[in-house]
Amino acid sequence: MNALTLYFALTKPRLLPLVLFSGLPTIVLAAGYWPSPGRIVWILTGIALAAGAANALNSYLERDRDRAMQRTVTRPLPAGLLPPQRALAFGLLLSLLGPGLLWLISGPAAAAVALGGILFYVFVYTIWLKPRSPIAVVVGGVAGAVSPLIADAAVSGSIGVAGWMLFAIVFAWQPPHFWAITLYRRAEYEAAGFPLMVSRIGPERTERRILGWILALIPISLLPNLVSTAGSLYAVAAIGLGVWFATAGLKLVRVGGDDAARHVFRVSLIYLMGILLALIVDLSHFLVA
Repeated sequence: MNALTLYFALTKPRLLPLVLFSGLPTIVLAAGYWPSPGRIVWILTGIALAAGAANALNSYLERDRDRAMQRTVTRPLPAGLLPPQRALAFGLLLSLLGPGLLWLISGPAAAAVALGGILFYVFVYTIWLKPRSPIAVVVGGVAGAVSPLIADAAVSGSIGVAGWMLFAIVFAWQPPHFWAITLYRRAEYEAAGFPLMVSRIGPERTERRILGWILALIPISLLPNLVSTAGSLYAVAAIGLGVWFATAGLKLVRVGGDDAARHVFRVSLIYLMGILLALIVDLSHFLVA
C-alpha cells in the first residue's frame, strides 16, 4: 500500500458512510430546505475530517491492543506499516483541519461541537472507559453519534430538534451493533484486555440486552415522523427494517451462538444505512436553495 492509502486507513473509512448518511438528512431537516450542493459538501467534509481525526488518534492509542485481535492486526500501525509518531501527527493535523474548516464555513458552534466530539472520543472513551468498563460502548455512543449534532450546529448555529433526533437514533443503534460483534469475537477482545459486557454478565443476558435495545430503537427511529416532516416512505422503511432487526435479535435470544450474533451484526448495518437512505430520499420534497 502507498502512504496515502495507509493514512486513509487510519481514519477507519468503513465508518465514514455512517458519518455522511447521518449528517446529510440533519442538514436538510435543520435548514428546512436543501442547501446548495457546495455548502453541503463543505459541511460534510468538515464532519468527515473530524471523524477521521478521532479514529486516527484512536488507532494510535490502541495500536498495541490491535495487535492482539484478528480483525485489527492488519491495520497500518499493528502491522508496522507506519511509524506511530506519524499516525499521531496525522490525527492531530486532522483535529485542526476538521473543526477549522467548520469554523470557516459555519462559525464557532459547529467547530466547538466537532472538537468536543474528538476530545470525548479520545479521552473519555478510548483512554478512560474502554480499557476499564463494559459500559464504554454506551457512553462512547455519544461520540459515535456526534455527526448530526455537528451538522445541526453548522446549519443553525446551535443544536436543535433535528440534531438531537438523529443523534438519538444513531446512539441507540450502537449498543446492539457492537455487543453483537463482541459475542462472536469475545476471545479476541479478551486477549486484547478489553472488559466486555458478555464477560461480566454472560451471553444470555447480553443477548437479551441486545434485543431490548433493538426494541427501544424502533420507536426512537420514528421521531422524524413524530416531531418533524418525514413522510410515509421513511415510516415504512423504519418500521419494516426495525421489525427485521428485532426478528434477528429475537432469534439470537432463542438460538444463541456465533452465527446468530453475526446475523444481528450484518442486519444492524443494513438497518441503519437503510433507514438513513430512506430519510434522505424522503426529504427530496424539500425545496432546493
